[in-house]
Amino acid sequence: MASDVDSTPLVGRADLVATARAALLDDVAPGSTAAVFLTGESGVGKTRLLRELGQRLGDAGALVLTGSCLDIGDASPLHPLRQALRRLDVDLPPAAAASVRALLAMFAEDAASPDGAGALLERVARGLSVIAGGRPVVLVLDDLQWVDRTTRQLLLYLLAGLGDLQLSVLAAVRSESLQGAHPLRRVLTELRRLRSVQVLDLAPLDRAAAEQLAAAVVGRPLPPEAVERLCQRSGGNPFVVEELARDLRDGRDGLSDTLREVFLARVDALPQPAHRVVHAVAAGVEPVDHWLLAQVVGLPEQDLLDAIRATVAHRLVVSSHDGYRLRHRLVAEVLEDELLPAERALLHRRYAEALTAAPGELHQARLAHHWRLAGEPQRALPAAVAAAQEAERLYGYAEAHRHWSVAVELAEGLPDAERATLLRHAAEAAHHCGEYARALALLEKLAAIDADQTACELHIRRARYLAAAGRSALAEAEYQRALDAADCSPRQRATAAAHLAELLLQLGRYADAGQWAKEALSLAEQAEDATTEVVLASMALGFSEAYRQDPDAGLAVLRRALATAERAGRPEDVALAYLHLAELLTGPLNRMEEGVVVARRGAERVAELGLGRSYETRLLAIATNGLFRVGQWAEAEKVVAAALRHRPSGTDAVELLLARCRLSVGYGDIEAADRDLDAVATMLAGGGARHVIPLLTLRAGLAMWQGRHDVARHAVQRGLTETRSDDLVIVAVLVWHGLRAEAEAKASRTPVDDNAVRRLRQIVDRVAEKSVRAAQPVRDVVDGYLALCAAEVSRLDVTDPDLWARAAAEWDHRNHPYPAAYSRLRQAEALLARRRRTATAGKLLRQAYQTTQGLGAVPLTEEIRTLAGRARVTLEDAGPLGAREPDGDGGAELAALTAREREVLAAVAEGLTNREIGQRLYISERTIGVHVSHIFDKLQVRTRVQASAIFLRSQA
Repeated sequence: MASDVDSTPLVGRADLVATARAALLDDVAPGSTAAVFLTGESGVGKTRLLRELGQRLGDAGALVLTGSCLDIGDASPLHPLRQALRRLDVDLPPAAAASVRALLAMFAEDAASPDGAGALLERVARGLSVIAGGRPVVLVLDDLQWVDRTTRQLLLYLLAGLGDLQLSVLAAVRSESLQGAHPLRRVLTELRRLRSVQVLDLAPLDRAAAEQLAAAVVGRPLPPEAVERLCQRSGGNPFVVEELARDLRDGRDGLSDTLREVFLARVDALPQPAHRVVHAVAAGVEPVDHWLLAQVVGLPEQDLLDAIRATVAHRLVVSSHDGYRLRHRLVAEVLEDELLPAERALLHRRYAEALTAAPGELHQARLAHHWRLAGEPQRALPAAVAAAQEAERLYGYAEAHRHWSVAVELAEGLPDAERATLLRHAAEAAHHCGEYARALALLEKLAAIDADQTACELHIRRARYLAAAGRSALAEAEYQRALDAADCSPRQRATAAAHLAELLLQLGRYADAGQWAKEALSLAEQAEDATTEVVLASMALGFSEAYRQDPDAGLAVLRRALATAERAGRPEDVALAYLHLAELLTGPLNRMEEGVVVARRGAERVAELGLGRSYETRLLAIATNGLFRVGQWAEAEKVVAAALRHRPSGTDAVELLLARCRLSVGYGDIEAADRDLDAVATMLAGGGARHVIPLLTLRAGLAMWQGRHDVARHAVQRGLTETRSDDLVIVAVLVWHGLRAEAEAKASRTPVDDNAVRRLRQIVDRVAEKSVRAAQPVRDVVDGYLALCAAEVSRLDVTDPDLWARAAAEWDHRNHPYPAAYSRLRQAEALLARRRRTATAGKLLRQAYQTTQGLGAVPLTEEIRTLAGRARVTLEDAGPLGAREPDGDGGAELAALTAREREVLAAVAEGLTNREIGQRLYISERTIGVHVSHIFDKLQVRTRVQASAIFLRSQA
């Protein structure tokens, strides 16, 4: 099962290669011997590793002899050595080749010699010594499990030091072949006692290495779900990973004939009772308990244990304290076609009957699975429903969704009323676990058959699901339809009004949200058990008040709403309360540190409530944005990477991708930012200003770094024309980007759009007028952006350094380092343009440079460096820009790096590629490239070797 493709990378084996090389060459004294035996299951990469090590040892000056043992017993004495010498004969000069041929001729002579094996082994050792010519010899042997007796004796003879030869042996052995009284098993046992011998077992690849190998075969990174399926099916076996990856690359469905035949051959090699065990484990839900397997297989206990031991020895089954698993789930796919349908149904029936008879055990999910595959849906349905209800009690909404979906499938043919109940549960579970498109699809099926569901109830459900999916305009319309429905009860009206208020809050329409929140609270007074409605309405009203009137009073309302939600215990209410509290603190109130703490605490809490894929990701997006604003970009990157592992969808994905995109724009990772913006734009059909304006703002910022001022202008104008929001902050940010785009156009000597400038200045005046009526914290943040706007306007005429000084002071006061650094750059630029106070300009540039270096803001750093270079300003104390050499104390040099950059540099020093570092740190390869470039810039080096040397010196 060794792969015949040398072009694929050797992944996940760096430590093992280093260990084996040292044991075979570096640590072997002259005249001494050493050996490394590689063991592992078929396909785990032994042959590939032999080739790699043989090449490296040959490059290091050793004489490498490579041969393979044959599965034909003792019929060919010393076959691998003969094969190695014939291969060597081809590549040697004439004199050395003559010695090889003489040694080969000696084999024929000694085959009939009466002197015995000892004389043969001694003459072989002398012959090898002559050919080596003083060089160390490495004998590389593949498939050692088939070694003939004479070669086995030669190995023992040479490793015992009986020959006058510096020899190392590198051999590979299939571990599943070393069963019972296999002679090599005893040999390896004896050799393990020697200090010069190491037996290394090759484990399967971990997920990161398997993903890297598959991506190399396919030629592109694989989506997370494809990687997950590939790892489950392959068990990390490199041969299987490559075969499955080729199927993906070539668009083939099912299993290749190669894989099928390989695994069938391994199963066929088992004793008959072990056959039954493998088939039973393949049909079970892993892990399969021993008592359950015994019930299904029906073998006597000792026979069962012997059969299990055989499957484990042949590397088909894994045994652990909690039961038995297939080493590769692929085996289950292979064996599925080997049983008759009646045989498969019988196996599942035995499982179901055994689980039903188990006293005091709850196996509802397994029962549903086995009864369904046994062909008895009427017995599977109650178990599936029970499993779904149990999952919901434990807040396992993803599992509950899966079980409800099975129940819906099993209920085909039942009366509409029974199916409607199941569809209702399935849709709600899909909504809670973040499968928003699935929730909407199930809701439409429900609407078609549920005669008892009121129009109002249907509109409310559809609106909730649409809002979560990011289709805000449609959701708002559905809530209005619910409120207008004639069959809407007071409780339902309160529900619709409360959810509508919450939606309007998300859209940034705070005045409307406050009005509907008051309406919802009034309606809730007329209804019984309206805790959820009171919580939702209170949150919307508190947020609206905090933004528009009284921050402290609004914040207190939100905190009370969170306490009420916690007491009531409804997970979605708790999640929303944390969400809005964190949004208020990190947004309008500008209390970033406190808001980040609340967001992260809330993320942990909602994860406990089973809402990790939805609300946890949104709370982590809020934390990411807060960390970004206060300059903790490395920590923000870690948070967003952790959240993305949930693979969110809908609004949750939009929030997270926008948060990641802010980092990418700041870092200058144009490709990653473009990719995220395109993904958000695709998902935002019918989205509101809360997401559309930040999307267009980021699009404008990215376009400016690319010098595409017309694209930036168009994005800003779209944002001002197509959206409506009461959120003065996001509007002010958008307007700043618009004025900055025009100023950048003028600086680059491209046309300025006077009409656009006129409109932007009018909107600045309106924002300033409206901000007077907003709460003081909101006014403070808006004032910071208005200061930037005023300064950008001055760039269109004669830039005013005093306006930029005011902007820098505003952002310093709010602890937002990025806009403060940008303002200092522009202030220095204005001073230098006026040819005065150059010393002040130099100081400002150095301050800005230090800030952007710490953040990792590559594009802004480059702009600072460019201006400093033109003005002959030194940015570092060590001398003129670019003059510093990487000498001195490595620890002091690393002080300029951010925490994330130190992590990346440590991985670079390990010799990892950008792709490998990205897989380790869960960020894109492109972003790693940005970090590496930034590290080179800060350390003033040009190569990874130089950067690694500084890192290693700092660790000494």
